[in-house]
Amino acid sequence: MKILKKAAVCASFALLGLGSVNAATMKIGTEGGYPPWSMVDATGTVTGFDADVGAALCAQLGNDCQFVVQAFDSLIPSLNANRFDLIISGMSYTPERAKRVNFSIPYAVEDAIFVLPANSDLIKATDSESIFKGLDGKTIGVQGGTTHGAYLNKVAPNTTVRNYETLDQMQIDLDAGRLDGTFADLTSQSRFLHKMENNEYALTEYVIKGSSDPETLGYGIAVGIHPDNAELKAKVDTALCELINNGTMKTASEKWFDIDIANYDVCKK
Repeated sequence: MKILKKAAVCASFALLGLGSVNAATMKIGTEGGYPPWSMVDATGTVTGFDADVGAALCAQLGNDCQFVVQAFDSLIPSLNANRFDLIISGMSYTPERAKRVNFSIPYAVEDAIFVLPANSDLIKATDSESIFKGLDGKTIGVQGGTTHGAYLNKVAPNTTVRNYETLDQMQIDLDAGRLDGTFADLTSQSRFLHKMENNEYALTEYVIKGSSDPETLGYGIAVGIHPDNAELKAKVDTALCELINNGTMKTASEKWFDIDIANYDVCKK
């Protein structure tokens, strides 16, 4: 309970130093435009699963936290320029990213899915091969800098992949008919459909498992850490396992996604 209370206080800190912080403050880079992972509310406060994880992690480490919001594809360069201490932004741990940044243990696992016209034959496809072949010549929106664009380029080379800075921009274009579909995390796609005012689009029945292509989709969601800070990585790994084992990660994921995406296997001894 002590951790959760402190996490709640830390999660309410405003952006860019607007909250009350001290010398032990840990700065966390996050996107702020990827609901329900990371959002900025009307008061300028970071909310979402990433905010709750960051707050709980800081509390476990004995630090206050301060969220720094910027575009997803600029997070790793900014971390390596020491503009903040950690990245917590629904970032998948991939071999390619690991060349530029160190990663914590993958504390959460997330699958991906397409949103396509509800009358499309691809909605009921039973395998990824059928979906990818059916997307030949189509334009699919993804968020720039994520694993989803790289994955589509690999498995569906005849599909046009259009990158967007935020999910909101991507979903506006889909709703306006400028896209044939979108590809993103299952949780984010489900949230988008839930708030749509029409039934013209639907989730595909086939889900792309996050573990289906680790080389591209990664090993799970992890914290980004400066490659020269091995000591901080060790502390973060220990703290994340504590949050997984004591149920904090489960509580946060069920709060925002209605499902438990905590990665229990990574902390088994």
